[in-house]
Amino acid sequence: MNQGSIFTNITNKVATITFFHPASNSFPSELLNRLIDTFNRLSDDNNVHVILLQSEGEKAFCAGASFDELLAIKTLEEGKQFFSGFANLILAMRNCSKLIIARAQGKVVGGGVGILAAADYCLATEAADIKLSELSIGIGPFVIAPALERKIGISALSELTIDATNWKTAYWAKKKGLFARVFENNRDMDDAIENLTQNLANYNREALTEMKKVFWENTNHWDKLLTERAAISGRLVLSDFTKNALTKFKK
Repeated sequence: MNQGSIFTNITNKVATITFFHPASNSFPSELLNRLIDTFNRLSDDNNVHVILLQSEGEKAFCAGASFDELLAIKTLEEGKQFFSGFANLILAMRNCSKLIIARAQGKVVGGGVGILAAADYCLATEAADIKLSELSIGIGPFVIAPALERKIGISALSELTIDATNWKTAYWAKKKGLFARVFENNRDMDDAIENLTQNLANYNREALTEMKKVFWENTNHWDKLLTERAAISGRLVLSDFTKNALTKFKK
């Protein structure tokens, strides 16, 4: 089974992480763990001042959790462990000493939206519509909700969660604070990213690290909170409702 790939390139103090999975850049556990390890490693790399996170391809940025793995969950412990992968990724992004810039070139679903919310700054194209479909399959965006609420507020989180079957446009996401800028095409977005990351790479690394701490104030309780949320999702994913919904979606 293809578990996807993660590549890291460091040039001029900018570390670019590129992830890929053939199922619309979704995340099986192994790929999540590799991304967590990459953030942890780069956090301690003095040659890196800023991190750019992106996915391969011209279509989806990230389709969220792996449906195959969700369907394979049989026990409460397996469920909690799977959703702890997204919890641990969000925590790794929070704890990373480097600012994380995200590049969204296409549609984003579920856990992928949480990843963008956990980034410190996000640029996107008009194609980067977003959706939280979790309620429609019998679970909910419990693990990623704190990251989203921090970025877009409880009102926008509620709208995005309850309207689970409809896409929100990239401009909606920008208005709510998830995206900093939206571009007509990849070329314009990449030019802006190049300019931004090179500017950040030339700033005082210590100042960037201290500023990131400020951005993430009042989140020290997240280790416990996200673990509790992973357990909720892990329990709900075992329901007949969710199993049937996942099977229909997969077909």
